[in-house]
Amino acid sequence: MLTGKNNDEKIWNYLKAKGFSDYGAAGVMANTQAESGNNPQNLQNIYEKKLGFTDATYTAAVDNGSYGNFVRDSAGYGLCQWTFWSRKQNLLTFAQAQKKSIGDLEMQLDFLLKELSEGYGSLLEKLRSAGSVKEASDAFMLQFERPADQSEAAKNRRTSCGQQFYDKFAAKTKKEEGKMSNSPLVSYTKISPNRNSPRNHAIDRITVHCVVGQCSVETIGNVFAPTSRQASSNYGIGPDGRIGMYCEEKDRSWCSSSSDNDHRAVTIEVASDTAHPYAVKDAAYRALLDLLTDICKRNGKKKLLWFGDKTKTLAYAPKSDEMVMTVHRWFANKSCPGQYLYDLHPEMAAEVTKRLGGGTASAPTTSTAQTSSGSAAFKDYLVRVSVTDLNIRKGPGTNNAVAGVIKPGVYTIVAESTGHGATKWGKLKSGAGWISLDFCKKV
Repeated sequence: MLTGKNNDEKIWNYLKAKGFSDYGAAGVMANTQAESGNNPQNLQNIYEKKLGFTDATYTAAVDNGSYGNFVRDSAGYGLCQWTFWSRKQNLLTFAQAQKKSIGDLEMQLDFLLKELSEGYGSLLEKLRSAGSVKEASDAFMLQFERPADQSEAAKNRRTSCGQQFYDKFAAKTKKEEGKMSNSPLVSYTKISPNRNSPRNHAIDRITVHCVVGQCSVETIGNVFAPTSRQASSNYGIGPDGRIGMYCEEKDRSWCSSSSDNDHRAVTIEVASDTAHPYAVKDAAYRALLDLLTDICKRNGKKKLLWFGDKTKTLAYAPKSDEMVMTVHRWFANKSCPGQYLYDLHPEMAAEVTKRLGGGTASAPTTSTAQTSSGSAAFKDYLVRVSVTDLNIRKGPGTNNAVAGVIKPGVYTIVAESTGHGATKWGKLKSGAGWISLDFCKKV
């Protein structure tokens, strides 16, 4: 059922519910307004006198069967002014199958979506990811409506109309969604269709990811553009430090293999090397610190917290002025954000909190170890390591130096400990050091 006080609001709400971006919805409405005044019963003006009908009498005559030339009369009709005989035939068949009037608004919107889905897939994808009203309006005009007048002046008139719809409805949506804003540091925007709008939780987390490639913000945007990709992030940072946006902050990205985390977190993909430790360029890291600071500041946060422990982090209820950092590896069998960025999390939290004037940010670095010699309850056990880039640390925690990299295989654990960077650490029987048990399976 359509919701709204008038046709404009009903069309906007329908398109948004079907996954159109704010710009995409405004772009479609710019065209339906130009074609029909958003009146689903609109009969092309020059045919009213020619056929002897008004909008209402034409609609009624088609519905009751007293006028039988709807398909072949060449008259534009409805929201989109469907004109060509085969499309009018499909519209009539669709309406009759739904047992709706040919002039029913919801039926025509369903038919429009059917046409887009079945015959204009790339256009539909663009309308769900458009980054401006003009981009969406021009695409719909040139690919779907194809009016006789395709001049720049005609395109600009439709864009201007679409901007009015955007200003009216998108502004209202933003107000209702808590006035969430986006970073002014963004220099490139390509909205991904892979998102949920709006997110269902206030922003109180940030999740930094590595791209696994020194990709530009444009390339990252292209990666997230197809619906088949089923992935996105709120922001991306290129190796040159430029920042791109792919999901507005009001929307949940599909980034961390956890819907709960993504509904709460602003997600950031950072261009990185393609091999361990997945290092990032200095320019990208500087931009990341700036973006983290900006996100916290706009969301009213004075502290960015990094606990380095999955269980503690996910159980923690942030105060109203706190933002908490999480990592992708906690929710999937991945090394993301790579060891380079992972090891920088304490520094990120401290630096951003310092910039915000919030004091101390990181959790205490103390750890508690349980060994076979120090506890009668502990028994040595075997674990299987499958990943190829797992670091051996000199102590239990990523704040300890790297002693080497362990090869895939089966190893004996003689002690356990808590510490930064993992849910639990295990001491190798060989004495080589400690490894994160998050990436091991007990055998």
